[in-house]
Amino acid sequence: MKGKINWDALGIGASLACAIHCALLPLFFTSLPLFGFNIIHHLGFEIGMIGLSLAIGLYSLWHGFRKHHHSLLPIGLFVAGFIFLVLKQFFLEYHNWLLVPAVLLIVTAHINNYRSCQVHNHAHADDCDH
Repeated sequence: MKGKINWDALGIGASLACAIHCALLPLFFTSLPLFGFNIIHHLGFEIGMIGLSLAIGLYSLWHGFRKHHHSLLPIGLFVAGFIFLVLKQFFLEYHNWLLVPAVLLIVTAHINNYRSCQVHNHAHADDCDH
């Protein structure tokens, strides 16, 4: 049986995993080093999560745009959210203030893309070359 990957659901999951990592792990900050884990504020982990979010998001949204709905709204929402996501790495004192809109915009972009794909299924427009 061949399964189909829902890239929007995967993107939402990755965004939520990032939000959970950023929001909940600081609560355990004092106990994690006792167990040998140090992923809080670990630059490699942060860059990996941001890269994962970018790769899944761009693939999912580009596919939806190109094959289904031809709407730039989901891509615009994603780019805005991703800008907030990158900014939080540079402005650490505003980390949580930048994280909340980042996650909300990225998740909204995936939900909008998913709904647009469901409604349009395969809408051909004048600019459609497939």
